[in-house]
This record gives sequence, structure tokens and C-alpha cells, in this order.
Amino acid sequence: MTNFRSCIRLCGLVGLLLLGSVLLASAQDTQLGETSFPTSGAPDAHEAFMEGLLLLHSFEYVDARAAFQTAQSHDSTFAMAYWGEAMTHNHPLWYRQDAEAARQALNTLAPTAEERLAHAPTEREKAYLRAVHTLYGDGSKQERDHAYRAAMAAVAEQFPGDLDAQAFHALSILGTSHGGRDTRLYMQAAAIVEEVFDANPQHPGAAHYLIHSYDDPVHAPLGLRAARVYSDIAPAAAHALHMPAHIFSALGQWERAAELNTRSWQASVDRMERQERSIAARSYHALWWLAYEQLQQGQHTAAAATLDTMHIAIQERPAAPTHQAHFVRMRAAHLVETQDWAHPTTDIAVDSETLNLLDDATDAFAMGWRAVAQGNLNTAQRRHDTLRARLESAPEDNTTARATLMADQLRALIVQEQGDGENALAIMESAAQEAKALPLRYGPPRPVKPVHELYGDMLLDAGRPAIAQTQYRTALDRAPRRAWATRGWARAAEAAGDTETAREARAQLQSIWSHADAAIQAAR
Repeated sequence: MTNFRSCIRLCGLVGLLLLGSVLLASAQDTQLGETSFPTSGAPDAHEAFMEGLLLLHSFEYVDARAAFQTAQSHDSTFAMAYWGEAMTHNHPLWYRQDAEAARQALNTLAPTAEERLAHAPTEREKAYLRAVHTLYGDGSKQERDHAYRAAMAAVAEQFPGDLDAQAFHALSILGTSHGGRDTRLYMQAAAIVEEVFDANPQHPGAAHYLIHSYDDPVHAPLGLRAARVYSDIAPAAAHALHMPAHIFSALGQWERAAELNTRSWQASVDRMERQERSIAARSYHALWWLAYEQLQQGQHTAAAATLDTMHIAIQERPAAPTHQAHFVRMRAAHLVETQDWAHPTTDIAVDSETLNLLDDATDAFAMGWRAVAQGNLNTAQRRHDTLRARLESAPEDNTTARATLMADQLRALIVQEQGDGENALAIMESAAQEAKALPLRYGPPRPVKPVHELYGDMLLDAGRPAIAQTQYRTALDRAPRRAWATRGWARAAEAAGDTETAREARAQLQSIWSHADAAIQAAR
């Protein structure tokens, strides 16, 4: 922070810095974190801007947009308030952007870039505006993302003491990982925000972007420092309550992850009621993760109740476009983890045309497996064939690869049920090799049944426990402390006569299921 303030003094903005410091205290009162971001806006406009900025760092885009618009109402020529509103339309880690809405927000200030820059009295504000002009300029989204990354690198270099410039630069790097998690890019971003976090341990963007940077089972231990404090830095942001669960879930710390997602879900419900918004304002993302974490802990009754909450939501109106997708994900996880093929939600029809490829594949696999388990091979085959037809026109990327794996898994289950066990294992061996080549991902698994875990199950059923052990270990390397893989590992070790490994696996399963339902405890 000292270097940043020195930089501002050298720019002749002592008065603005003092204003920023005064308004920092106000921003702290909102429990959204702390940062110092001097601007040329009127005092009341700057205060609203600071709230929007902190919300923006926590991806609370709707509330941030409202705060930036409030800043505009207090000072209609406050250029940075329009910059902020435009920034709320870019969701880099979700690969979503509403460029037209962002351009409209900027045009509200002035119709041309030159006129907008004229409203920014400092070179620092002009630099931020130039960067956002790049983000929403010419070219494809991918081209603009890369151009914006270069623009933010220039801003960060020009103003090395500006911690927010450094944080947004790191975020812009993450936003260019279009093909999934690119470890090289994620570590570059982490190196930047580690320094921001050291300089200001209360900076919400620093903690947030560090968690995203380390969000896989290999790097998750590096994210523990940020994960342990982010929910305390910004407890007024529902997303900040959820994000540490990314690290805890990646490490299989299910109880801690579930507690955070419970708080995040409730915070989103409270916000919905407080702001009199529709049910779409609730965090179904946190609810999905919560259900998965309950399943891992063997709390099937609680997970069923969480799924019921999602089921009710898809029947309410107005329904958000993502409701069906979250329902499909939660139902699939419930079926896979419990193998309760008669669960009432299996009777709920979902329009596959409303789902993206990965969600459609998730539904096809889970419901297809249900059909196999119930002896309805024709139904299972139809689900498989429909998914294959959609895959034929899909682009070749990591999403398509994961969806293809679920089609392969369903095919293996069908072939196994038809009595051709060797062919089923051959399909799974090929799928396992394909899965190993994919980058690690975060959150509830996709495929919903990890490939190496299913392969281990099938090998164990085929009387090959030693090879099954290897597959379960690979599954656990990619998704630590998954309950089903841990139980499979224990059973495979027991069947192979590896008593020491079996004892280790059983002890880990007992730890995972320490608060499981009584029926789960008895069946382990």
C-alpha cells in the first residue's frame, strides 16, 4: 500500500488520496473487504463507486452494477462509474460477456472513446478507460480478451503501486484460459495476486483470484491461506462465502466446504428477500455444491432435502434459465452417489434442448445408467444414441471431451449388462486414458461419475482387485477423499489381500463418514 500511495503523491493527487482513505472506512462498514482506489468523483459518488468496486472483485455483478449506477446518479460525468458498470458485464472465469450492454453503459457517459476520456481528469483513470475500450472493442471475444490482458498489463506497469490494477491484470490473465484450466496462465496470475494479498490481506480480489488460481487438487494447498480468510474479508458477499469451498472441496474437506456453501446459500436467500428480487437471485451454484458435499459425507437424507429445494425451484415462476441445469447436475450426482434409482426426481422430465452439451451429457449418463440398472436397455441405448448424435456436431474442446467420456461410460455399462464384460472393460480402459489426458477441473466432478472410479468398480466386479486398486488410486489423486472411490479402494485392497492398505482406506472412509447417516455407517 505504501508504494501505491507514494505513486499517487507523485502524481499530485494528495487530496484524492485523502478522500479515498476517508471513504475506505465507509467501504469497510459494508463488510466487503478493503482497498484504496482514489478517483475524481464527487464524495457521495465515490462512496458508491467503492462499494461497487469491492462487489466487483467478489463477482457480485448485479449488486455492483446497482452501486455503480448509484454513483452515476450522484455525479453524471464520473467516468469511472461508467467504467465500473461496463466491467460488470464481463464474467471472465465463467466465459460470459454481454458486450452490447457494456457498450451501452459506456455510451451513456459519451458516445465516443475520445469524449469519454475527456471526462477522466487523471492519467490513471484514462488508462482504465482505455483498457475497458479494448475489452469491448473490435474483434471476437477471444481476441478482445487477449487485447484486454495486454492493456491491463500496461496499466499495472504504469501504476505499480495500484493494487487494484495488479488484481485486475491477474484476472485478465485468467480470462484468457479459453480451453479450460491452463496451469501456466493460472500460476502467472497467482504470482501477481500473491503480492497484492501480501500488501493488503483484506483485499477481496486478491483472496478471490488466488482461490481461482489454485483451484484444483494439485495446487489447492497453496490456496489455503486465502481460503481461510476470504469469507471473513467479505462476509456481505454471498459469492465470497462460497469461494473458499473451492479449495476445501478440492482437498476433500467436505465438512468445511458444506458449512460455507450453507452460509452462501442462506446469504443469497436473505439478499433476495431484502431486495425483493425473484428466486433467480438465489445462489443455486452454492446449493449444487452443498448437495455434492453432503453426499460425500454420507448425509444422504440431507442431500435429498437439498435436491428437493432445487426441484421446487424449477417448478416456481419466474424460473431462471440455469434452474434446469442445476437440477440436472444435482439429480445426477444424487443418483450416482446413492444409486437410489427410484428416487422421486427421476420422474421429472427435462428438456434437453435447454441444456448445454455438458449438462445434457450429465443427464443422459445418469438417467441412462438408471435405465441399465432397472433392465431398460432400450431406454439406455436411446439416451446414448441421442447424446452421440449431438456430439457429432460439437466442437473439439475439453467440454466435448468430457461429454464424450460420459457417452463412453454409458456405452460400457450397456455392454456390460448385455454380458460382454471384456468389451465393457476395453471401452473403460480407453476412456481412462482419455480422462487422464484432460486437465484437472474444480468442483463436483464432470463426468459426474469419475472415469477411473467407474473403471475400478467394473474391474472389482470382474474379479480383478489389484488393477482396480490402481484405478481407485488414480481417481483419488484427481479427486481426493471422494467417498465412493475411497470405499472402492478399501474393498479392492481387501480382495487383493493388501490388509495394510485396506486398513488405511477404511480409516480414511471412517473419517469422511464420521457424520454420515446411520444407514450409511452400517453399510460401509
